[in-house]
Amino acid sequence: MNDLLTNSLFFGMFISVICYFIGILLKKKLKLAIFNPLLVAIILVILILWLFKIDYTTYESSAKYLSYLLTPATVALAIPLYEELSLLKKHFAAIIISITSGVLTSLTSIFLLAKLFNLTHEEYVTLLPKSITTAIGMQISSEMGGYVTITVAVIIVTGILGNMIGTLIFRICHIKSSIAKGLALGTSAHAIGAAKAMELGNIEGAMSSLSIAVSGILTVILASFYAMLM
Repeated sequence: MNDLLTNSLFFGMFISVICYFIGILLKKKLKLAIFNPLLVAIILVILILWLFKIDYTTYESSAKYLSYLLTPATVALAIPLYEELSLLKKHFAAIIISITSGVLTSLTSIFLLAKLFNLTHEEYVTLLPKSITTAIGMQISSEMGGYVTITVAVIIVTGILGNMIGTLIFRICHIKSSIAKGLALGTSAHAIGAAKAMELGNIEGAMSSLSIAVSGILTVILASFYAMLM
C-alpha cells in the first residue's frame, strides 16, 4: 500500500474524498450532528492509515493537492455575502461590533486557559488562531513561533464542534435572528461553521462569510498583542 501511494500522485486525495463522501452519506442517512462529514472523513482516513500501516508523510505527499483548494474555497464564500449586501449596509455597526466581540472573546479565553494550565509561550500562540480559517491561522501560528500542525488540528476541531453544536446553542439561548446565527457560526467556527450556516439559509451563509473575513483580519491584528501578554 505504501508503494501504491508513493507511486501515485492522487491516491491519497482519492482516499480523502471517498471518506468525505461516506461522511456525507452517513449524515444524510442518520441525521445526527455527531456524523459531521469532516469528522467522519478524518476518523476513516486515520483508520485506513493505521490498518494498512501507511506513514503520514507518504499519505500527505499524494493528498496535499486538496489543500491547494483551501484559499479559493474561502474566497468563494464572498458570493453569498454579495447577494445579501443590503443587509450588511443596513446593520453595519451591529455586525462589526458582534464580530469584534467574538474575536476578543476567543483570544481572551485562550489567554486565560493558557494561564490556568501553565502553557508555554509556544503552546499558547499555537492556540490563539483556533477560530479563524486555516489559511490565515497557519500563517499566524508560524510567524509567532507556534506549532503549525497542532494549530491546524485545533482549527479543524473548533470548526467541527461549532458545526455540530451551533444549532443546539441557538435553541438553548433562544437565538432566532438569521444575522446573529450566521455571525456566530462564522466568527467562532470559521469555514466549517459557515458550511452549517449555509444549510440554515442565505442570510446565515452571507453573514458567516463576512465574519470569516473580518474575524481573520482582526485576529491577525490582535494576536500579536495577545502574544506579548505571555
